Amino acid sequence: DLELHLQRCQQLSVTVLTDHQDLSNTELKTITNSAAPQQYRIRAKLRTYKPQKLHQSVKVYCSKCNSLQEVPDRDDFDFILRGSASTAPNPELQNTSWYESVTWTTQEQREIAIHFVKHDEMLQHPEDTLLMIEGGTLKEIWKLSKRFKCVIPVRSTEDDLELLDLSAPFLLQGNVKYYGCKQCSTPKPMKNLSSLAAEQQPSWEPTEIAQVLGIELLQYVFVMKFTLVDETGALNAYIFDH
Repeated sequence: DLELHLQRCQQLSVTVLTDHQDLSNTELKTITNSAAPQQYRIRAKLRTYKPQKLHQSVKVYCSKCNSLQEVPDRDDFDFILRGSASTAPNPELQNTSWYESVTWTTQEQREIAIHFVKHDEMLQHPEDTLLMIEGGTLKEIWKLSKRFKCVIPVRSTEDDLELLDLSAPFLLQGNVKYYGCKQCSTPKPMKNLSSLAAEQQPSWEPTEIAQVLGIELLQYVFVMKFTLVDETGALNAYIFDH
């Protein structure tokens, strides 16, 4: 599969230059028979490329374990949210020293709690605010992410708020969803965010939020495979870029 191709590419990589007029053209047969690493300039035709649809080229990548994964789709997120909504918000975890809570019950008897993180015991402007939401739908979370700086979907336990399954984004900022690596993350309770809230000017940067919550942040990467040919042979070329 694509991940195995990439691993092999990383192990036996050559750098193919498309410019650098000082280098003469090298036949693909010579390149495939040469030991890596080398630099070459080639003249070839594009036979095929994968994936065929551009949006499929975007993956999420863990720099710690080098895993490459498909971006979870909307239906996965919706399914996880519906599952978490079956657990009612715990009243004992509302209105603490570092966040202010608002709760209500919808017409379909779904309980929602939104926890607005405070700074110096005051609520911040919406564009500077991080909030946590329990029981929200996908549509409600998207609306909140357009107005507030950061949105974190959570659920109640007996002792604290916690993140959802890491198949869901652990953080939303505007239109960007941030994911954590299931293998490398050790999720911590949401009370760990209070240390960021206590900073002089909380920036709510995703990397800082991930760090205090024990999340190994996945990076969005662009991946494509090209098959290049000339009269002497074929060569697979890969793009892997953040």
